[in-house]
Amino acid sequence: MKKILALTLALAMSLSLAACSSSDTSTTTESTTTETATTETATTETTTEKTYKIAMICDSSINDGGWGAACYTAMVNAAESLGWEHQYTDSIAQSDYVDSMLSYCDLGYDMIFLPGNQYTDATIQVAADYPDTCFTLLNGAEDVPTDNITSLLPNADQIGYLAGAMAGLMTESNVLGFIGGMEIDTTKQKLAGMEAGAQAINPDITVLSAYAGSYSDTAKGMELANGMISEGADVFFGDASSVDSGARQAIDQVNDANGAITIYDIGQPADILGQNPCVITSVVTDNSGMLRVAMEAMMAGTFGNEVVYGTLENGCLSVGAINDELVSAEAQEAFYALVDEIAAGTFPA
Repeated sequence: MKKILALTLALAMSLSLAACSSSDTSTTTESTTTETATTETATTETTTEKTYKIAMICDSSINDGGWGAACYTAMVNAAESLGWEHQYTDSIAQSDYVDSMLSYCDLGYDMIFLPGNQYTDATIQVAADYPDTCFTLLNGAEDVPTDNITSLLPNADQIGYLAGAMAGLMTESNVLGFIGGMEIDTTKQKLAGMEAGAQAINPDITVLSAYAGSYSDTAKGMELANGMISEGADVFFGDASSVDSGARQAIDQVNDANGAITIYDIGQPADILGQNPCVITSVVTDNSGMLRVAMEAMMAGTFGNEVVYGTLENGCLSVGAINDELVSAEAQEAFYALVDEIAAGTFPA
């Protein structure tokens, strides 16, 4: 009897263990299935990144060898560094500024780059009707920025001082030439800076100046340069895009006729050494660096109500290569010392 009872108890324990084992296996299987399903769901989820688009409109040509070319290159470099698509419309009349911007707004472009103060009124007009489009205005005044407008503002005083310092060191006649496109604030600041920088070196220096009323009239640039050369100007600096290119052509022609390079030009905003024989150096603004700051702000959702400055101190303003054949080692040494003073805010005194 005891033997039968023992067998009965053993059988009961065996069945109980089997039941527990079956329950554990079921739980484990269900857990594994749930985890697998979660993994598959996560794998099938995809994230679509937005491709941003920027467009530039320009009243000069992107092949002008000056302002238009430099600004176009700045946009391309900034766009490609961030993976943005880019487009442009160049050689447009002032009457077409608004329509050109509207076209890009209607095409869904995220940002429109306006390379100059002359686009201010048109930008303010269009930006008011397209609050979701961002507008970046190069040389825009400090009071222009709004929720969807940012100004990029190279330090016009420093630009003028740099050009004036070099011109003051290089002139033999003590007569300099400055050609502007339009009589706008930033151009007038550059002229004043050039005068101050040159006259800090030699107070007897005179700066002749004229405005072409255009940024694309190459012939006007040649005319103005020839007129100043006839009055003794031997170092030039300009703020007039294609007009500056015309001035350099006139300078090169006079130098060729004289059989020697004795009349010089200082370029901007790109490093254009080698473009014309008369170029001795350039004042270089990193428009790409300033533009990229604005583009990154847009991507971060913080765009607008801002002025992005370009200075010697933050690296968005610099001096280009210097023509060693035309500028002596002594003049270069003196110039670089003055550059340090300009960056420190101690030149002109």
